Amino acid sequence: MTFPLRAGLAAALSLVAAPALAHAVLAVTQASPNQTYRGVVQIGHGCDGKATTGLTVTIPEGVIAAKPMPKAGWQLTTVKGAYARPYPSHHGAVSEGVKEIAWRGGSLPDDQYDEFVFQARLTDAVAPGGTVYFPVRQECDGAVVDWREVPAPGQSARDLKSPAPGVRIVTAAAPAGAAPAGSASIKAGDLTITAPWIRATPGGAKVAGGYLQVTNTGKEPDRLVSASIPLAARGEVHQMAMDKGVAKMAPVEAGLVIKSGETVVLKPGGYHLMFMDLTGPVKAGDTLDGTLTFARAGTVPVRFAVGAIGAAAPEAGGGHQHH
Repeated sequence: MTFPLRAGLAAALSLVAAPALAHAVLAVTQASPNQTYRGVVQIGHGCDGKATTGLTVTIPEGVIAAKPMPKAGWQLTTVKGAYARPYPSHHGAVSEGVKEIAWRGGSLPDDQYDEFVFQARLTDAVAPGGTVYFPVRQECDGAVVDWREVPAPGQSARDLKSPAPGVRIVTAAAPAGAAPAGSASIKAGDLTITAPWIRATPGGAKVAGGYLQVTNTGKEPDRLVSASIPLAARGEVHQMAMDKGVAKMAPVEAGLVIKSGETVVLKPGGYHLMFMDLTGPVKAGDTLDGTLTFARAGTVPVRFAVGAIGAAAPEAGGGHQHH
Protein backbone atom coordinates (compact mmCIF):
# COMPACT_ATOMS: atom_id res chain seq x y z
CA MET A 1 0.00 0.00 0.00
CA THR A 2 1.13 3.59 -0.45
CA PHE A 3 0.56 6.65 1.66
CA PRO A 4 -0.54 10.08 0.39
CA LEU A 5 2.00 12.81 0.83
CA ARG A 6 1.25 15.53 3.31
CA ALA A 7 -1.02 18.11 1.76
CA GLY A 8 0.83 21.14 0.54
CA LEU A 9 4.27 19.54 0.79
CA ALA A 10 5.06 20.46 -2.79
CA ALA A 11 3.97 24.06 -2.45
CA ALA A 12 6.64 26.60 -3.39
CA LEU A 13 9.23 23.88 -4.04
CA SER A 14 11.16 24.01 -7.32
CA LEU A 15 12.19 20.91 -9.26
CA VAL A 16 15.24 20.31 -11.40
CA ALA A 17 14.52 18.92 -14.83
CA ALA A 18 16.99 16.04 -14.85
CA PRO A 19 17.07 13.50 -12.01
CA ALA A 20 20.72 12.78 -12.71
CA LEU A 21 21.59 16.13 -11.14
CA ALA A 22 20.89 14.81 -7.65
CA HIS A 23 19.84 11.61 -5.95
CA ALA A 24 18.20 10.88 -2.61
CA VAL A 25 17.81 7.18 -1.85
CA LEU A 26 17.27 4.98 1.21
CA ALA A 27 19.99 2.46 2.06
CA VAL A 28 17.47 0.05 3.64
CA THR A 29 14.73 -0.58 1.08
CA GLN A 30 12.80 -3.39 2.78
CA ALA A 31 11.00 -3.52 6.15
CA SER A 32 8.09 -5.19 7.96
CA PRO A 33 5.04 -3.95 9.89
CA ASN A 34 5.27 -3.49 13.67
CA GLN A 35 9.03 -3.22 13.58
CA THR A 36 11.62 -0.49 14.05
CA TYR A 37 13.04 0.90 10.82
CA ARG A 38 16.46 2.58 10.52
CA GLY A 39 16.20 5.11 7.72
CA VAL A 40 19.48 6.07 6.07
CA VAL A 41 19.04 8.77 3.42
CA GLN A 42 22.02 8.68 1.07
CA ILE A 43 23.00 11.84 -0.79
CA GLY A 44 25.45 11.25 -3.62
CA HIS A 45 25.26 14.56 -5.50
CA GLY A 46 24.49 18.20 -4.99
CA CYS A 47 22.12 20.24 -7.18
CA ASP A 48 23.59 21.13 -10.57
CA GLY A 49 27.07 21.29 -9.07
CA LYS A 50 26.05 23.19 -5.93
CA ALA A 51 26.78 21.89 -2.43
CA THR A 52 23.92 20.42 -0.37
CA THR A 53 23.15 22.70 2.59
CA GLY A 54 19.87 21.26 3.85
CA LEU A 55 17.85 18.05 3.86
CA THR A 56 14.25 17.54 4.99
CA VAL A 57 12.56 14.14 5.37
CA THR A 58 8.76 13.84 5.65
CA ILE A 59 7.50 10.99 7.84
CA PRO A 60 4.42 9.42 6.20
CA GLU A 61 1.22 8.31 7.92
CA GLY A 62 1.52 4.87 9.49
CA VAL A 63 5.09 5.53 10.63
CA ILE A 64 5.47 6.65 14.24
CA ALA A 65 8.07 7.44 16.92
CA ALA A 66 10.50 9.02 14.46
CA LYS A 67 13.81 10.09 16.00
CA PRO A 68 16.63 11.76 14.04
CA MET A 69 20.32 11.16 14.56
CA PRO A 70 22.29 14.39 15.20
CA LYS A 71 24.94 15.19 12.63
CA ALA A 72 28.10 17.15 13.40
CA GLY A 73 28.13 20.52 11.69
CA TRP A 74 24.40 20.48 10.95
CA GLN A 75 21.49 22.07 12.83
CA LEU A 76 18.75 19.54 13.56
CA THR A 77 15.04 20.47 13.82
CA THR A 78 11.79 18.51 13.89
CA VAL A 79 8.14 19.32 13.28
CA LYS A 80 5.51 17.45 15.26
CA GLY A 81 1.88 16.90 14.35
CA ALA A 82 -1.17 14.73 14.87
CA TYR A 83 -1.50 11.27 13.35
CA ALA A 84 -4.62 10.36 11.39
CA ARG A 85 -5.49 7.93 14.18
CA PRO A 86 -3.93 6.66 17.42
CA TYR A 87 -1.37 3.85 17.10
CA PRO A 88 -0.33 1.32 19.76
CA SER A 89 3.24 1.60 20.97
CA HIS A 90 5.46 0.29 23.76
CA HIS A 91 4.38 3.26 25.89
CA GLY A 92 0.65 3.12 25.17
CA ALA A 93 -1.39 4.58 22.34
CA VAL A 94 0.16 7.61 20.62
CA SER A 95 -1.76 10.16 18.59
CA GLU A 96 1.00 12.56 17.57
CA GLY A 97 4.71 12.60 16.87
CA VAL A 98 7.48 13.81 14.58
CA LYS A 99 6.18 14.41 11.05
CA GLU A 100 9.22 16.12 9.57
CA ILE A 101 12.99 16.05 10.21
CA ALA A 102 15.42 18.64 8.87
CA TRP A 103 19.20 18.98 8.88
CA ARG A 104 20.45 22.44 7.83
CA GLY A 105 23.47 24.69 8.02
CA GLY A 106 26.08 22.20 6.86
CA SER A 107 27.80 21.93 3.51
CA LEU A 108 28.13 18.73 1.48
CA PRO A 109 30.09 19.45 -1.74
CA ASP A 110 28.69 18.15 -5.01
CA ASP A 111 31.56 15.69 -5.42
CA GLN A 112 31.16 14.14 -1.95
CA TYR A 113 28.77 11.61 -0.42
CA ASP A 114 27.06 11.52 2.99
CA GLU A 115 24.17 9.95 4.92
CA PHE A 116 21.39 11.37 7.10
CA VAL A 117 19.94 8.92 9.61
CA PHE A 118 16.68 8.57 11.51
CA GLN A 119 14.80 5.81 13.33
CA ALA A 120 11.06 5.16 13.30
CA ARG A 121 8.52 2.41 13.86
CA LEU A 122 6.34 0.99 11.11
CA THR A 123 2.84 0.27 12.42
CA ASP A 124 0.26 -2.31 11.39
CA ALA A 125 -1.17 0.35 9.06
CA VAL A 126 1.48 -0.61 6.51
CA ALA A 127 0.75 -3.89 4.76
CA PRO A 128 3.10 -6.41 3.13
CA GLY A 129 3.21 -6.02 -0.62
CA GLY A 130 3.03 -2.23 -0.56
CA THR A 131 5.60 0.56 -0.44
CA VAL A 132 5.97 3.40 2.05
CA TYR A 133 7.47 6.57 0.63
CA PHE A 134 9.55 9.14 2.53
CA PRO A 135 9.58 12.43 0.57
CA VAL A 136 12.94 14.22 0.73
CA ARG A 137 13.68 17.87 0.06
CA GLN A 138 17.29 18.68 -0.83
CA GLU A 139 18.49 22.29 -0.58
CA CYS A 140 21.64 23.46 -2.33
CA ASP A 141 22.67 27.11 -1.86
CA GLY A 142 19.31 28.44 -3.05
CA ALA A 143 18.40 25.61 -5.39
CA VAL A 144 15.90 22.97 -4.29
CA VAL A 145 15.28 19.40 -5.40
CA ASP A 146 12.01 17.93 -4.16
CA TRP A 147 12.11 14.13 -4.23
CA ARG A 148 8.38 13.52 -3.75
CA GLU A 149 6.91 11.75 -6.80
CA VAL A 150 5.20 8.40 -6.18
CA PRO A 151 4.70 5.94 -9.07
CA ALA A 152 1.16 5.20 -10.16
CA PRO A 153 -0.03 1.56 -10.19
CA GLY A 154 2.00 -0.30 -12.81
CA GLN A 155 4.45 2.58 -13.23
CA SER A 156 8.17 2.29 -12.48
CA ALA A 157 9.95 4.80 -10.27
CA ARG A 158 12.57 4.98 -13.04
CA ASP A 159 10.02 6.82 -15.16
CA LEU A 160 9.73 9.66 -12.65
CA LYS A 161 11.82 12.81 -12.68
CA SER A 162 11.96 13.16 -8.89
CA PRO A 163 11.00 9.84 -7.26
CA ALA A 164 10.48 9.75 -3.50
CA PRO A 165 12.66 7.18 -1.69
CA GLY A 166 10.57 4.13 -0.91
CA VAL A 167 10.61 1.16 1.46
CA ARG A 168 9.06 -2.10 0.29
CA ILE A 169 6.91 -3.73 2.99
CA VAL A 170 7.35 -7.48 3.41
CA THR A 171 6.06 -10.10 5.83
CA ALA A 172 8.25 -10.29 8.91
CA ALA A 173 10.56 -13.27 9.09
CA ALA A 174 10.80 -15.18 12.35
CA PRO A 175 13.22 -13.38 14.72
CA ALA A 176 16.73 -14.79 14.74
CA GLY A 177 16.78 -17.75 17.08
CA ALA A 178 13.04 -17.61 17.67
CA ALA A 179 10.92 -20.70 17.28
CA PRO A 180 7.54 -20.71 15.58
CA ALA A 181 4.49 -21.00 17.79
CA GLY A 182 4.25 -24.49 19.24
CA SER A 183 7.90 -25.43 18.57
CA ALA A 184 10.21 -26.66 21.26
CA SER A 185 12.90 -24.14 22.17
CA ILE A 186 14.93 -21.01 21.57
CA LYS A 187 18.69 -20.88 22.28
CA ALA A 188 20.27 -17.76 23.77
CA GLY A 189 23.83 -18.44 24.84
CA ASP A 190 23.69 -20.86 27.78
CA LEU A 191 19.92 -20.48 28.05
CA THR A 192 17.21 -22.55 26.40
CA ILE A 193 13.76 -20.92 26.35
CA THR A 194 10.84 -23.27 25.80
CA ALA A 195 7.29 -22.56 24.59
CA PRO A 196 6.65 -18.89 25.45
CA TRP A 197 2.93 -18.13 25.49
CA ILE A 198 0.41 -15.54 26.71
CA ARG A 199 -3.15 -15.86 27.92
CA ALA A 200 -5.77 -14.11 25.81
CA THR A 201 -7.53 -11.19 27.49
CA PRO A 202 -11.16 -10.05 27.58
CA GLY A 203 -12.08 -6.68 26.10
CA GLY A 204 -10.87 -3.74 28.15
CA ALA A 205 -8.29 -5.74 30.13
CA LYS A 206 -5.11 -3.83 30.93
CA VAL A 207 -2.87 -6.78 31.94
CA ALA A 208 -1.95 -10.15 30.45
CA GLY A 209 -0.02 -13.08 31.89
CA GLY A 210 2.92 -14.65 30.05
CA TYR A 211 4.56 -18.02 30.65
CA LEU A 212 7.56 -20.08 29.53
CA GLN A 213 10.37 -22.35 30.70
CA VAL A 214 14.07 -21.44 30.93
CA THR A 215 16.98 -23.84 31.34
CA ASN A 216 20.51 -22.64 32.16
CA THR A 217 23.24 -25.03 30.94
CA GLY A 218 26.07 -22.61 31.69
CA LYS A 219 28.39 -22.29 34.67
CA GLU A 220 27.08 -18.88 35.77
CA PRO A 221 23.60 -17.89 36.96
CA ASP A 222 21.49 -15.51 34.92
CA ARG A 223 18.41 -13.40 35.71
CA LEU A 224 15.25 -12.81 33.71
CA VAL A 225 14.77 -9.06 34.18
CA SER A 226 11.89 -8.02 31.92
CA ALA A 227 9.89 -8.76 28.79
CA SER A 228 8.09 -6.82 26.07
CA ILE A 229 5.35 -7.12 23.47
CA PRO A 230 4.09 -4.31 21.20
CA LEU A 231 0.68 -4.21 22.92
CA ALA A 232 2.08 -3.53 26.42
CA ALA A 233 3.77 -0.48 27.90
CA ARG A 234 5.99 -2.74 30.00
CA GLY A 235 6.51 -6.35 31.01
CA GLU A 236 7.72 -7.44 34.45
CA VAL A 237 8.47 -10.71 36.23
CA HIS A 238 5.88 -11.38 38.94
CA GLN A 239 5.29 -14.08 41.54
CA MET A 240 1.95 -15.36 42.77
CA ALA A 241 1.81 -17.14 46.11
CA MET A 242 -0.82 -18.13 48.69
CA ASP A 243 -0.67 -16.34 52.04
CA LYS A 244 -3.16 -17.67 54.62
CA GLY A 245 -5.47 -18.77 51.86
CA VAL A 246 -5.23 -15.49 49.96
CA ALA A 247 -3.51 -15.29 46.57
CA LYS A 248 -1.01 -12.45 46.47
CA MET A 249 1.03 -11.20 43.55
CA ALA A 250 4.15 -9.03 43.59
CA PRO A 251 6.93 -8.09 41.16
CA VAL A 252 10.28 -9.84 41.46
CA GLU A 253 12.26 -6.64 41.84
CA ALA A 254 15.77 -7.85 40.96
CA GLY A 255 14.65 -10.32 38.32
CA LEU A 256 14.12 -14.07 38.43
CA VAL A 257 17.36 -16.00 39.00
CA ILE A 258 18.07 -19.01 36.78
CA LYS A 259 20.87 -20.88 38.51
CA SER A 260 23.51 -22.92 36.71
CA GLY A 261 22.06 -26.30 35.69
CA GLU A 262 18.56 -25.24 36.75
CA THR A 263 15.24 -25.14 34.89
CA VAL A 264 12.75 -22.48 35.95
CA VAL A 265 9.12 -22.74 34.91
CA LEU A 266 6.91 -19.66 34.65
CA LYS A 267 3.30 -20.86 34.83
CA PRO A 268 -0.16 -19.82 36.03
CA GLY A 269 -0.23 -19.65 39.83
CA GLY A 270 3.53 -19.17 40.25
CA TYR A 271 6.27 -17.11 38.63
CA HIS A 272 5.01 -15.46 35.46
CA LEU A 273 5.40 -12.45 33.19
CA MET A 274 2.96 -9.61 33.66
CA PHE A 275 2.36 -7.39 30.62
CA MET A 276 0.79 -4.13 31.77
CA ASP A 277 -1.04 -1.12 30.35
CA LEU A 278 -2.26 -3.01 27.29
CA THR A 279 -3.34 -0.87 24.35
CA GLY A 280 -5.58 -3.59 22.89
CA PRO A 281 -6.81 -7.14 23.45
CA VAL A 282 -4.55 -10.18 23.27
CA LYS A 283 -6.47 -12.53 21.00
CA ALA A 284 -6.50 -16.32 21.28
CA GLY A 285 -4.85 -18.06 18.34
CA ASP A 286 -2.60 -15.11 17.49
CA THR A 287 1.17 -14.94 17.86
CA LEU A 288 3.03 -11.93 19.21
CA ASP A 289 6.67 -11.12 18.54
CA GLY A 290 8.35 -9.86 21.69
CA THR A 291 11.54 -9.96 23.72
CA LEU A 292 12.92 -11.34 26.96
CA THR A 293 15.72 -9.44 28.67
CA PHE A 294 18.31 -11.31 30.76
CA ALA A 295 21.14 -9.87 32.85
CA ARG A 296 23.78 -11.98 31.06
CA ALA A 297 22.20 -13.27 27.85
CA GLY A 298 20.84 -9.82 26.96
CA THR A 299 17.69 -9.18 24.95
CA VAL A 300 16.34 -12.27 23.21
CA PRO A 301 13.63 -12.10 20.51
CA VAL A 302 10.83 -14.62 21.04
CA ARG A 303 7.43 -15.38 19.57
CA PHE A 304 4.59 -15.80 22.05
CA ALA A 305 1.70 -18.10 21.18
CA VAL A 306 -1.65 -16.85 22.55
CA GLY A 307 -3.82 -19.35 24.43
CA ALA A 308 -7.43 -19.03 25.48
CA ILE A 309 -8.64 -16.81 28.33
CA GLY A 310 -7.89 -18.70 31.56
CA ALA A 311 -5.90 -21.39 29.73
CA ALA A 312 -3.38 -23.55 31.59
CA ALA A 313 -1.38 -23.96 28.35
CA PRO A 314 -1.56 -22.44 24.84
CA GLU A 315 -3.94 -25.10 23.53
CA ALA A 316 -5.88 -25.67 26.74
CA GLY A 317 -9.33 -24.30 27.27
CA GLY A 318 -9.35 -23.45 30.97
CA GLY A 319 -8.65 -24.57 34.50
CA HIS A 320 -7.08 -21.37 35.87
CA GLN A 321 -8.62 -17.95 35.99
CA HIS A 322 -6.74 -14.96 34.63
CA HIS A 323 -5.11 -12.98 37.39
